[in-house]
Amino acid sequence: MVGDNPERIKSEAALAKLAGIAPVPTGSGMTSGRHRINHGGHRQLNAAIYRTVIVRMQFHQPTIDYVARRTAEGKTKREIIRCLKRYVIREVYHLIRPAPKTVSAGS
Repeated sequence: MVGDNPERIKSEAALAKLAGIAPVPTGSGMTSGRHRINHGGHRQLNAAIYRTVIVRMQFHQPTIDYVARRTAEGKTKREIIRCLKRYVIREVYHLIRPAPKTVSAGS
């Protein structure tokens, strides 16, 4: 997906779009404030992020607490998974982004 060239991914939003996890407004014209996930993008990456979210929903206590809180707010399981996928892709982006270039003082 990113491979040996992580510099080509300029932002977290770009990585989310590449993975097919970027939110897209639902409806036409009269938006209801709801979003769905764009179904384009890298299918294997999207599937890996989905599996990560499902495992976290079962075994990762902060995620379990998040799901309980969002369910109490009236969110559906599908909406919660969409939010969690975006959170996971945010974590992945921070792990793969290139280190900032440093300028040597002796030049």
